[in-house]
Amino acid sequence: MKVQERELAKSIGRAISKRRLACKLTQEQVAEQLSIGYEAVSRMERGTVMPTVARLIELAKIFDCPVGDLLIESSNRSEEQGEFISSLIKTLREEDRRFVLEILEKFTVHLNR
Repeated sequence: MKVQERELAKSIGRAISKRRLACKLTQEQVAEQLSIGYEAVSRMERGTVMPTVARLIELAKIFDCPVGDLLIESSNRSEEQGEFISSLIKTLREEDRRFVLEILEKFTVHLNR
């Protein structure tokens, strides 16, 4: 794999792992639903294997999320990262969203110095 592809595979792997853990599933349980060995799930999560589009669709069904969420979480494009931040805070109360945005703004100002 090229360096860019490796980094993308790692990012997608982190998104898969995060979703799996949020669903309180083990690698073995996901593997069973996919009819593959748990080692294959482990390789996807570590980013040593890039999952196919078909596999991402299957994973999205298991995790009960849109397939795009697995890609957006792993994107390095600012627009998609903004969508990801939006998805994280949308369930918060208005005052909590404001609090998160204030912190994010302070971090951004600090990092731009």
